[in-house]
Amino acid sequence: MDVSTIKLLDAGPDHIAHIGELAKRIWWQHYPSVISTEQITYMLDKMYNPDSLLQQMRESGHRFSLILNTTHPLGFISVSESSPHQWFIHKFYIDQEYAAKGTGSKVFQLLLEQLQPETIRLTVNRQNYKSVNFYFKNGFKIEKVADFDIGNGYVMNDFVMFWKAS
Repeated sequence: MDVSTIKLLDAGPDHIAHIGELAKRIWWQHYPSVISTEQITYMLDKMYNPDSLLQQMRESGHRFSLILNTTHPLGFISVSESSPHQWFIHKFYIDQEYAAKGTGSKVFQLLLEQLQPETIRLTVNRQNYKSVNFYFKNGFKIEKVADFDIGNGYVMNDFVMFWKAS
């Protein structure tokens, strides 16, 4: 795949159905080796239903972008600015067919160009070795270990990772 054709498209309420479809496809490709199928179903229902996505966009200040290869959607990313030039990545998902081919690193470079951040933080499941290694490769460091109760008896066992502009 030619990563030079990768671009980010600002996504809004008109893209909610598409983001939900991408989330389901990507989560079922990637997460069964990381968390239980019951937790996947719970988290998809909780975070990717149309009302939740709309609330994230309108009330929580999440900026969503579709990740496109020319016009074909490969995934999506969501970020918010916690204070000037301090960003948080909430979601960063790429179809596994396009993963490990430079796509994610290209998207991260586009994100850096777009945001001009001083710092970026994110959380990632401690058992999600592929993603943790991807973030290491792109300059992130583990800041701390944190567990987050997400309801229904589920806990996210995460690393909080940190990237700083050089």
